[in-house]
Amino acid sequence: MINMQKVIFKTQVVSIGEEALDFSSINMLIFFGENAPSALKPSCFLIRVSPTSMPITTGMRLQIDNQSYVITAVGNEVSDNLNRLGHIAVRFTGEKKADLPGSLYVEKKDFPIISKGTVVQIVSN
Repeated sequence: MINMQKVIFKTQVVSIGEEALDFSSINMLIFFGENAPSALKPSCFLIRVSPTSMPITTGMRLQIDNQSYVITAVGNEVSDNLNRLGHIAVRFTGEKKADLPGSLYVEKKDFPIISKGTVVQIVSN
């Protein structure tokens, strides 16, 4: 069977703030581009800013290395924030409604293992 996934967004983790994993206790992580404000860098997984090839929608998948999560809700600023700043919050709660405009909600599963060099993608089938 041929895999027909289309990559909508692809980037790589370049560094990890010393407090970035603290948000795992509330099932959340924060991505921000390398030019994140210094006050926010400790809380973030810093990524290379990379454009999305189309708007992000529910049903697509967030892939963090070999860990995959179905996207359940998309805040109305997610695509714009990713394109401009590399900045979104990912919430591993399975919520079906995006209460926060800069948040991407994915199915509730184990929190991902992320290290420097981790590849982050959003794909559609």
